[in-house]
Amino acid sequence: MAITVGLSTVSIYPESTAAGFAYAASIGYDAVEVMVGMDGLSQQTSALKQLSAVHEMPVCAVHAPCLLWTQRVWGTEPWGKLQRSADLAHELGAETVVVHPPFRWQREYAAGFEQGIADLEESTGLHFAVENMYPWRATAGKRAVTAGGMYLPHWDPSEGSYAHTTIDVSHAAIAGDDVIEMADRMGSRLQHVHLTDGTGSAKDEHLVPGRGIMRADAFLRHIVAGGFDGAVVLEINTRRCDSKAERIADLKESLAFAREHLGQTTS
Repeated sequence: MAITVGLSTVSIYPESTAAGFAYAASIGYDAVEVMVGMDGLSQQTSALKQLSAVHEMPVCAVHAPCLLWTQRVWGTEPWGKLQRSADLAHELGAETVVVHPPFRWQREYAAGFEQGIADLEESTGLHFAVENMYPWRATAGKRAVTAGGMYLPHWDPSEGSYAHTTIDVSHAAIAGDDVIEMADRMGSRLQHVHLTDGTGSAKDEHLVPGRGIMRADAFLRHIVAGGFDGAVVLEINTRRCDSKAERIADLKESLAFAREHLGQTTS
């Protein structure tokens, strides 16, 4: 079975979730990952089901609202947010919920995080794919200085006992990690990929794949050779695009990159 190549709705920010479905369908993506965020539409089950039906675009994953800027979406109780994400995933037919490790200040949540994720997987039948993050870094002059961990139990889920994980290439760039080595550490637990790129700066760049230093092409070929059968979702930053045409060009380039290095191009 061919690997699903999806588009995260955050890739077209500041345009809406609805626009994400429209771009994915018109450009030729296989599916959409819904980022539950400040856009109210991303939180509405009925509206998302209608978008999926109208555009004939399945939802492969739901990204739980666990970013700094979505801390108050669906309340502030973290386990309740994950349960609501699971409910949404069931309604949309998605098999995966993407979740970040807890922030350092969420100590009670973090203390039971690994077991809690295992319990949610058992109770919901979904994959809760824990995403790699990064140590916090500050810029001192021209140097990036690691200043301490922001996440518990660890920013790298390959260090934990999670049954399912996500690799985000941009986050690995900040951490100075090698995504191929990370994939090997995760092995069959690797369920989901956020395909993007980075230059190794302290910024979470989410570049179009191939525009950074992370060898995203070799990474895709490596996971294919290893039998990866999850979804590869383009999660790029198009906020600086000057026009809709430029945004479309970036989305097309990203899809073509994924198709080529996953071996999905046709002659």
